[in-house]
Amino acid sequence: MFAVGEPFIYMLGLGYGLGRLVPELGGMSYMMFVASGTLAFSIVNGATFEGMYSAFARMQIQRTWDAILNAPMSLSDVVLAEWTFAASKSVLSCVTFVGALVLLGISREWTLLLVVPAALLIGAVFAAIALIMCAIAKGYEFFSYWFSLGIMPLAMISGVFFPMSELPKALQTVSYCLPMSHAVDLVRPLLQGKISANVGLNIAVLAAYAIGGFGVAMALFRRRFAN
Repeated sequence: MFAVGEPFIYMLGLGYGLGRLVPELGGMSYMMFVASGTLAFSIVNGATFEGMYSAFARMQIQRTWDAILNAPMSLSDVVLAEWTFAASKSVLSCVTFVGALVLLGISREWTLLLVVPAALLIGAVFAAIALIMCAIAKGYEFFSYWFSLGIMPLAMISGVFFPMSELPKALQTVSYCLPMSHAVDLVRPLLQGKISANVGLNIAVLAAYAIGGFGVAMALFRRRFAN
């Protein structure tokens, strides 16, 4: 619930508050701008929470992984299942958020249906990154570092709340190499009934992060369970 609630509060607070003071951005109202950014942010949060807190509880606290590994299942099977489940939870966050956008009348374009497959891809990226954090964590408190030093800074420089074009050129270049900016770029036009002009690049970058991130997470879990 927190994965959807926090971005939703940002959307309402900034959209209805600053929206009265900020002019149109990129040919859309500020409410539409921040709603599309926080939709992507809710997808990221959904996958991140599940891939860190819930996966760690099953692995370290409840020892569910140990029970599964006593069956004819491999560590790869367990990690793949966690990755898939965390990505699917991000879709649930997405659908909840989209439902709110429709009810509030912020967007009712048919392209909102395409947010679901986009959410699955974005969720796969951040679920993989969350599992990397899970693999190296010794306790729940470790995860606050990723939220404070990873997720929130990413949101600030990836076009969630304000345009990336306002950032210094060097920071724009860095940001466009990061997955959250491509997540926002993929989702934002869908609220306007459009498809991203960079859809091929967005998908390619996100897919590379998802596959690479899962590979790193798998290697780290193998090392952890070997000890």
